[in-house]
Amino acid sequence: MGKLTTHVLDTANGRPGAGMKVELSVYEGSAWKKLKSATTNKDGRTDEPLAEGAVLKAGQYRLKFHVGEYFKKKDFLDVVPVRFNINDTSANYHVPLLCSPWSYSTYRGS
Repeated sequence: MGKLTTHVLDTANGRPGAGMKVELSVYEGSAWKKLKSATTNKDGRTDEPLAEGAVLKAGQYRLKFHVGEYFKKKDFLDVVPVRFNINDTSANYHVPLLCSPWSYSTYRGS
């Protein structure tokens, strides 16, 4: 069975993004349905997968990373949404976020 995981790297300070709020939603019909909310641990990861098994279905997903709250400043970035598709529910999907108060990058990891 596949799973969805994430982690956050704080590139402004060169460390894991510990304590960042992350929300997972799936697009159903014409609206986003929130599936889970988590906070990253000291390693910048969630303690468990955001979705796995029967919860992980093919479709369009969104992760919302609360970057402004994490950096305690909303001068530029506030919430960073990352939208992606899951087609193969037997595969692992890892969606990390590298961020600072002014920029971010993401990719599909392993």
